[in-house]
Amino acid sequence: MANRPETVVVFGLTPDAWKRAMVSTVLVVAVLLPFLVSDFRTFQFTLVMIWAIAVLGLNIVTGFSGQFSLGHGAFFAVGAYTAAIMMDHWEVPYYLCVPVAGLVALTAGFAFGFAAGRLAGHYLALATFALAVAVPQILKYDPLEEWTGGVQGIPLLKPDAPFGLPLNPDEWLYYFVLFITVVLFVCAGNLLRGRTGRAMMAIRDQPIAAKTMGVNVSLYKALTFGVSAMYTGIGGALYAIVIQFVSPDSFFLFVSIFIFVGMVVGGMASIYGAIYGGLFILFVPNIAEEITKAAPGAIFGVIMIAFAYLVPFGVAGFARIAGARIVRKWGVAPNGRASLGAESKQTLGGE
Repeated sequence: MANRPETVVVFGLTPDAWKRAMVSTVLVVAVLLPFLVSDFRTFQFTLVMIWAIAVLGLNIVTGFSGQFSLGHGAFFAVGAYTAAIMMDHWEVPYYLCVPVAGLVALTAGFAFGFAAGRLAGHYLALATFALAVAVPQILKYDPLEEWTGGVQGIPLLKPDAPFGLPLNPDEWLYYFVLFITVVLFVCAGNLLRGRTGRAMMAIRDQPIAAKTMGVNVSLYKALTFGVSAMYTGIGGALYAIVIQFVSPDSFFLFVSIFIFVGMVVGGMASIYGAIYGGLFILFVPNIAEEITKAAPGAIFGVIMIAFAYLVPFGVAGFARIAGARIVRKWGVAPNGRASLGAESKQTLGGE
């Protein structure tokens, strides 16, 4: 029997223990955050989580499944308008609108993925790009104006905290979005580490071999697109509830581009990289505008180029590489030997 590599210990903890400690620390900080910052910062971090959900949705279909999409802003809009229409026309409670918006986006994503199942590479990217261009125009279509509000959009009311909780609306929505974010990230981790996730990655890496092994490639591609759209649609529904307003101009083409940029910067095929992507989407444009109001787009472009040059594998990839170097330098096996070979490949930041 082959000997298994010994577990590496770094400063008294294994890499898995370090990972659990870091995740626990982040969750504790996230729970305490509204009491440490202003209401405006709380609102901003709520948006960070919403963008992280949307980025994770795109990462499921592109990073883990290899289907290139430039149109996830369309599913973001579908989720937002589903929630807005239900709240405005039918007075459905906001917390019920979120799962329904996810189901509507899931159906739309599955239908699109099934129809475009034979497309790949730049042809699929072009099809999704067309989807992102078309949806805002469809929302302005006169026969739909009674439901969508046309160019005027749909204003919404920000919900108050239930059960008499001593929280203002911004704080309550922060915790509401935090709960949904944690649930979605845990579900994504379980999905991608299981049999379905292995099939998705097999399709991404070796589609012919995956088909030979009995994987229904067309069905898995459509299902992956549906699940990806569901995540992004839930993000859109939460966005509508938090922003309190939706209009076609809120979901212009650059929303799809921002989601894609967030995925690349955070790290493709990385679950937790979506959080870094959400931070980038929200804060970097603001930083660029603070540097110069004359040409913030130019500064934003320079920052993106710097990220592409300095962290080509995304922030999550950089964290994994840094973790591997820490293990190689400071890690030791239980018998006291320095970690070598396969042992050093364990990282502190792996998914």
